[in-house]
Parts: sequence; structure tokens; C-alpha cells
Amino acid sequence: MQTLTTIAFAVALVALAVVLLGVKVLFVKGGKFPSGHVHDNPELRRRGMGCHRD
Repeated sequence: MQTLTTIAFAVALVALAVVLLGVKVLFVKGGKFPSGHVHDNPELRRRGMGCHRD
């Protein structure tokens, strides 16, 4: 029974994390995840960092 409780708690924690990470995508009209690419980040471009593919 202890194992089942632990698994249920882990699943609930992961589900909560997914919902909190997706709040902007789920609840804002036209919302989307921010880009993680270097060329889309002005601070990284300012520091002269580039993409490994370029």
C-alpha cells in the first residue's frame, strides 16, 4: 500500500508541474511556449553567443 501511495503522489506532482508550466499555453489566447533557441534570445545575441549549427 505504501508503494501505491508513493506512485500516486509522484504522478500527481508531475501532473501539477505540467499544468503549471503550460498555464500560458492553456489559458492565454494565442499563448505559446517561449523559444529556447539562441537566435531568439536578445541577451545571448548581445553577448555574442551563437548556435552550434551556424
